[in-house]
Amino acid sequence: MTDHIAIIGAGLGGLVLARVLHVHGIQATIYEAEASPTARAQGGMLDIHERDGQLALKAAGLYGEFVKLIHPGGEATRVFDPAGNLLFHNDDDGTGGRPEVPRGALRQMLIDSLPAGTIHWGMKMAGVTPLGDGRHRIAFADGASTVVDLLIGADGAWSKVRPLLSSANPVYAGLSFVETYLHDADRTHTPSATAVGAGGMFALAPGKGIMAHREPGAVLHAYIALTQPDAWFSAIDFTDAPGTRATIAAEFEGWDPALRALITDGEPAPILRRIHTLPANHTWHRVPGVTLIGDAAHLMPPSGEGANLAMIDGAELGQALAARPHDKEQALAAFEQTMFRRASAAAVDAVALLATLFGPATPGSLVEMFGPALARS
Repeated sequence: MTDHIAIIGAGLGGLVLARVLHVHGIQATIYEAEASPTARAQGGMLDIHERDGQLALKAAGLYGEFVKLIHPGGEATRVFDPAGNLLFHNDDDGTGGRPEVPRGALRQMLIDSLPAGTIHWGMKMAGVTPLGDGRHRIAFADGASTVVDLLIGADGAWSKVRPLLSSANPVYAGLSFVETYLHDADRTHTPSATAVGAGGMFALAPGKGIMAHREPGAVLHAYIALTQPDAWFSAIDFTDAPGTRATIAAEFEGWDPALRALITDGEPAPILRRIHTLPANHTWHRVPGVTLIGDAAHLMPPSGEGANLAMIDGAELGQALAARPHDKEQALAAFEQTMFRRASAAAVDAVALLATLFGPATPGSLVEMFGPALARS
């Protein structure tokens, strides 16, 4: 089997890339390890920015479909201190430029935009061998293989394509999130629903925080942030949901009950999300026939930029390949240099945001970042 262009990973970046190539009449094949689009939950809300994510969707010819997915009121923001004092709130008037959409719905929109057969599900990459002249042989866990003229790693933090280009590996950032959900929140968790409001909420103290967002269907989706060593989290038995809730909640003893309930009243078992990063200045020398996009290329602390960067990576790579159909190496070189500059700046900003959120001056530092002109209480 031979493919001209193979994309490893059916995340947002890889899907946008395949779609933009399709718009320009270029066929690509996506290989995805998961068995189907619904093999696992796709996470919560994403804010899609005008300067990158929205530009990517316009390049993909899908902006009109994207607008239909926007969650009204999702850009509203609230900031509390641990005692439950409201320090900042800003309503969503529709002009903020960062509308919120459900990640799963956005991903499905992209999947549906591709020709049937573009995505090969259940194809876990087992290894890759350079063959010279920019060609590579990909081996899959089921014993199948394919030879590709262009290999694009869109396979996330633990990319199996990255070692072809770089020896860098993700390192633990000293911070983890514990993910919880409250369902039917307006009726059964009214104080917490009121605190979160129509959009997003931050309740912060140095080294920790409770962050939540309202999702469609009266769902509150919370991320409980703790700056603790990896070993601290490893000592928790996350298969014991009540015990896990109690351990995490103990770190927020004395906090306002409506905020703390986002931990204690979660209905599914809490989910651990360890935060890993690549170096902020992660780059590589041009290697013929292969490149990376998204977290495979520039894994950074969560800052609202990751999905947007992956999508603009995919769009710009697709456009570069379409503009230079007979010189893919020139296209890849130009794309990578632009991506390196953008990703490095975003990674520096992401590290600074962590200090704003969880440093010694929080939550005042976050209120200051948002700006006093927006504060209303």
